[in-house]
Amino acid sequence: MAQYFLQTCWWIPLYCLLGAIATIPWAANIIKRSGPRPAAYLNILLSLTAFIHGVLAFIAIRGDLTQTLSVNWLDIADLKISLSFELSPVSLAALTLVTFMSLIAQVYALGYMEKDWAMARFFGLLGFFEAALTAFSLSNSLFLSYGLLEMLTLSTLLLVGFWYAQPLVVTAARDAFLTKRVGDVLLLMGVISVSYYAKSLDFRDIYDWVDHAQISTTTATLLCLALIAGPTGKCAQFPLNLWLDEAMEGPAPASILRNSVVVSAGAYFLIKLEPVLILSPVACGVLVALGTITVIGSSLVSIAQMDIKRALSHSTSAYVGFVFIGVGNHWTNFALLVLLAHGVAKALLVTSQGSISLNSNCQNMSEMGGVWSRMPVTTTAFVVGSAGLVGLLPLGGFWAMREGIHAFRYEQIWIVALILLVNVLTAINLVRVFRLVFLGPSGPKMRRSPEANWMMVLPMVTLTVMTLLTPVFLGQLNVIPAPEYLYWDEIVPLMISGAVGCLIGAWMPLSRGVCPVKPRFQFLRQLLAYDFYLDIVYDRTVVAAVVLLSRLGTWCDRVIVDGLINFIGAASLRAGEVLRYSVGGQSQAYVLLILVSISFIGVFLTWSLW
Repeated sequence: MAQYFLQTCWWIPLYCLLGAIATIPWAANIIKRSGPRPAAYLNILLSLTAFIHGVLAFIAIRGDLTQTLSVNWLDIADLKISLSFELSPVSLAALTLVTFMSLIAQVYALGYMEKDWAMARFFGLLGFFEAALTAFSLSNSLFLSYGLLEMLTLSTLLLVGFWYAQPLVVTAARDAFLTKRVGDVLLLMGVISVSYYAKSLDFRDIYDWVDHAQISTTTATLLCLALIAGPTGKCAQFPLNLWLDEAMEGPAPASILRNSVVVSAGAYFLIKLEPVLILSPVACGVLVALGTITVIGSSLVSIAQMDIKRALSHSTSAYVGFVFIGVGNHWTNFALLVLLAHGVAKALLVTSQGSISLNSNCQNMSEMGGVWSRMPVTTTAFVVGSAGLVGLLPLGGFWAMREGIHAFRYEQIWIVALILLVNVLTAINLVRVFRLVFLGPSGPKMRRSPEANWMMVLPMVTLTVMTLLTPVFLGQLNVIPAPEYLYWDEIVPLMISGAVGCLIGAWMPLSRGVCPVKPRFQFLRQLLAYDFYLDIVYDRTVVAAVVLLSRLGTWCDRVIVDGLINFIGAASLRAGEVLRYSVGGQSQAYVLLILVSISFIGVFLTWSLW
């Protein structure tokens, strides 16, 4: 029976897709009398079915070897493309996490969007989103993974732009879509190149090709750079990092998935490409450089944000940056631990933030404060999520950061210093947010904020328990070292860095005004608050260059191409007008004209040959 659930794992994405299709009668207003809630219930039921199926399959695979399900899709000449799924403890653990997070997000959405007229459409989009994520978790084909990543890009556009009547939401959806498209186009070039060289797009065949690949260094570098471009956009890494905070304009339930498993999907794709990236040390160095810039920059930017959503979204980019550093140095265990620990804790933080924003109709932390006594569940969720993100023993974030310190302490001590620095900055940011939102006097929009309804409280409580039990799950996966392999020179610096960050965040002066820092630091605050002015830099460089080329192309089309065609047409008409008066109707004149023309052409050709 266990093998049956394992062999039918490919049904799980179909459950989610069926849930999305089932919402169409309500989303299209074909069924009106019952309201949109039945569509939500159907989607939740099918997501629960997918989660249970995934858990049973994960239990069945434990201790067994990796299995593969493959269906030939295209076999032409030397090119073989198949729809291949990998059944392994890692892929099924990722599948279980995705279905669990999707189920949490959908139950949360039932309470968050209970008064939204387009609830059925939202649940349909969530079902489509979940179908792409679950299939991506099992995918063992570069071709299939690329197609599923395109589905995720489309889903991001639709979910971020869900409230399309708001101009800011439309702008955010457009920017998120176009930014991802930059990486996707380059990724497509890499996929096509791999298919040419490896003659297959299955990951196992590609890994075998890498072992005996005979390509030049330049080709290998360009190929690997194209492959990492897609994850760079999906994971909101520099220089494609500006879309994630704008995407927070979408509904909070979608942000739960986006900040926990969607960016993790791009990072998971990068981890699967790690054996290919061995071909190019330059590409690995670029990964480390991009991750380092994003880790430091995003951690600093998050501290200067007064919008609670943006303060949390920038820290997502920072933590995923560690995945880039880990993959660039070929330490995938560190990358996987960061994804797991960050995903659960960040989902809990986003649910807490959604509860606050919904009840206060506010995202500006300068207008918040004093809600800890009226919203105890939300407060507890934020505290536990923050503790799970910072390196606090024994929660998940501690084990992820400890793995990084253990991996790099001997050869790359600067990465250890980077981990400790980011831990300090993250603690400062989260304590600052906690003080502004939960402590102090009540803000004007928070004086009557009650606790969220039970449909939002239930996911928060569930995620709180899951965050506290993350070390237990890690122990079941045998990724937590035995006590004799724990060293104080790894544990103590990590604990001290978290404590230092909390102390700085607790004692740093805060103001609820527009300018919360002293005048002499205003330039630094503005620099961080506006993301190092990257949007202005892009407007004056990339966007300006595209606009200039567009205008140049328009001018060439209008003046040169249209002008030449119009000239030829006008000249032909004029010549016809002139020649019609020279027509005499005498055949000998026509013959003479033909002979003269042929003679002229012959002379011209003879002269050109010489």
